[in-house]
Amino acid sequence: MSDSVVVWQVLLVALFLCSVTGQVSYSIPEEMSKGSMVGNIAQDLGLDLKRLKTGKARIYTEDSTQYIELNKDRGLLLIRERIDREALCGKKTPCALHFQIILENPVELYTVNVEITDINDNPPMFEKNEMKFKISESAVIGAKFVLGRANDADVGVNDLQSYHLNTNDNFELKLKSQPDGQKNVEMVLQKPLDREKEDTLALILTALDGGDPQLSSTAQIVIAVLDVNDNAPVFTQPIYRASIMENVPKGTVLTTVSALDDDKGSNGEITYAIINTVDETRDMFEIDEKSGILKLKGAIDFEKSRHYQIQVQASDEGGLTDSCKVHIDVLDTNDNAPSINIITMSNVISEDSKPGVVVGMFKVQDPDSGDDGRVECLTQDNLPFTLKTTANGFYSLVTDDELDRERNAMYNITVTCNDAGMPSLSGSISLSLQVSDVNDNAPMFEKSSYQASVVENNTPGISVFRILAKDADWNQNARVTYILEDTTINGVSVSSFVSVNAESGVISALRSFDYEQIKSFQFRVKAQDGGSPPLSSNVSVVINIQDQNDNAPQVLYPVQTSGSVVAEIVPRSADIGYMVTKVVAVDVDSGQNAWLSYKLQKATDRALFEVGAQNGEIRTIRQVTDKDAVKQKLTVVVEDNGQPSRSATVNVNVALADSFPEVLSEFTDFAHDKEYNDNLTFYLVLALAVVSFLFIVSVIAILSVKCYRWRRERMFYKSNGQLPVIPYYPPLYADVGGTGTLQHVYNYEHYRTTDSRKSDMKYVRPCDQSILSLDNTDIQTLPHAHNEKLIDDSGDQVRISLFSPYPSYC
Repeated sequence: MSDSVVVWQVLLVALFLCSVTGQVSYSIPEEMSKGSMVGNIAQDLGLDLKRLKTGKARIYTEDSTQYIELNKDRGLLLIRERIDREALCGKKTPCALHFQIILENPVELYTVNVEITDINDNPPMFEKNEMKFKISESAVIGAKFVLGRANDADVGVNDLQSYHLNTNDNFELKLKSQPDGQKNVEMVLQKPLDREKEDTLALILTALDGGDPQLSSTAQIVIAVLDVNDNAPVFTQPIYRASIMENVPKGTVLTTVSALDDDKGSNGEITYAIINTVDETRDMFEIDEKSGILKLKGAIDFEKSRHYQIQVQASDEGGLTDSCKVHIDVLDTNDNAPSINIITMSNVISEDSKPGVVVGMFKVQDPDSGDDGRVECLTQDNLPFTLKTTANGFYSLVTDDELDRERNAMYNITVTCNDAGMPSLSGSISLSLQVSDVNDNAPMFEKSSYQASVVENNTPGISVFRILAKDADWNQNARVTYILEDTTINGVSVSSFVSVNAESGVISALRSFDYEQIKSFQFRVKAQDGGSPPLSSNVSVVINIQDQNDNAPQVLYPVQTSGSVVAEIVPRSADIGYMVTKVVAVDVDSGQNAWLSYKLQKATDRALFEVGAQNGEIRTIRQVTDKDAVKQKLTVVVEDNGQPSRSATVNVNVALADSFPEVLSEFTDFAHDKEYNDNLTFYLVLALAVVSFLFIVSVIAILSVKCYRWRRERMFYKSNGQLPVIPYYPPLYADVGGTGTLQHVYNYEHYRTTDSRKSDMKYVRPCDQSILSLDNTDIQTLPHAHNEKLIDDSGDQVRISLFSPYPSYC
């Protein structure tokens, strides 16, 4: 590759990288000692020393040996390895090192060119220290003898400049320019040789360069004077040309050179030899000294050298020579796959990176020529990355779509570069790129709402159920915390009902629930992640309280009291199916726990009554006869349908009678028998206290009435008869509001003596009277009762309460 191409590549890199690139050039002599300063790169590029450190500044070079190093602390370029210009560039000029300085975050690329100038450290050197010639004494004046050239590894003025031949009478030096710019050294005969005078001549050839100080080397020329050989060999053509494909095997015939000599005998015998002074040419090719066949001796590579020029000399036995040139053109084959060199590459990229972010940069090279060296690079399909390139082989891998770590947290990117040769060769590299997480996903619950059930009378602290929210983010951004939102349930904070475990989402009951007080309640739970700022979502949770059979049925009717006897009157003329009464009960439980059934547990005569299993109606199942006892006692069991079931019992007294005195007589005996034995002392004391209290009240009432009337009379006289109208109520009148089921109350007082339990009493029965209650304790046990006080023959007082579910009017 020529120096001009290198310069153009550097310029193209600069144009490609735009504002994030720069270029600087230095010139230093070769052979500088290690640690010598090349230049202040930070100052020349206008970079801050902190930027060199934070940007991880480093040198990228395509050479295997890095001759120059970067001191980031001082911002200097220093010599790392001794630079030998001749080993680095040979005869090429100018000789320069090309490398790039890479900075990251953001990516910046600066091109540095360091020209290595030559110093005169190599003298001209002859391949052989001695050159031998056989020259006939008949050689004509002007005969030319090609001498071996000296080689100087230096260039420019330090290169080989001139030759000097020591003073002699027979020969002088002449330089002959060649088409390739080099000069052949020829020794020209100026005076005929005379073998008889001197059969051997020894001359000194000196090669001088133009350096300061000037360096030189010498070679000895030994000339053996022969007898007459007046015809020199002549090649059939001055230049031979041949073409060869690279990588052909050793021994391949390139061409055949041929020279003619008109002499006879030994003077006409020609030998061929390669006289190139460059060792590389001699190592690459060989020639048969008799036939002139030129063959390949070494491995030929188009990428190392595309052209070879071989100098072949033909010599006869008389020492006469001729030379020709053989031009070998090496043809390229597609024997090099593209090579990919990573300049810089990021391992992690944030998922919120916008399209156009540079992920990595690399350079692709193919040393082949033409289509064999034309490379195209591709990545896999369906990746959010693309390649951008320039003509000088630099590629950058950039994002071309939005990234989402939740869809793909890792990308394995394969970059494949194919050349256009036939067959095509390719090279590839694999890159791993991890997408870092940002908090862009809120926790999501598995359900839009939750419902759970808990049995009432639960143990406080038990776990009800668990809610679960998932966050598609990673690490801390995906750590979900559950928070109970503060709401109230019937004026009470929900935090006194339930709690939520912040880590696991387990909802626990903090109290024992009662289905009869609360059947369900609703609250909201928030799931919040650990990102910054945190994201959250919430969900509605409904807790349903399941009923347990923890309440026994309650009998509303008939009402049971401890001191009164309530009886249902059934006329003896009642037909079959006559409804005696209806047991009314409720159960505060729900569902099957509140399904009530009724059954007759005990009865004075089971053959007379039955209870409706579902409605609790007590009906007669046969005709009442005169033989049936007046007093009938029924025990009804009310049972719910829970597991286990609960029950309540109620006693129903039924009187079979057509007249009220008959009923009163039976149930008075029943009441006295029941209470006389157990509570006689209690009732005597109570009666004494009541009588005393009534006597005092009566006295006060009489005095109050007397006083009241006296005052009214005085007011009447004083006002001349203008008193306000006072409504008149009859004695013992009571007005009871009609709010209950038994609305009308009638009171009758009957006074009897202690021993007159079986005496008759006079009683006027109100209309539609169906319920009888005898109460010696003077305590009303049912609301809205019709009370009548009757006086029997014995003087005892008996209160009879008549109940009717419907209004009664006489």
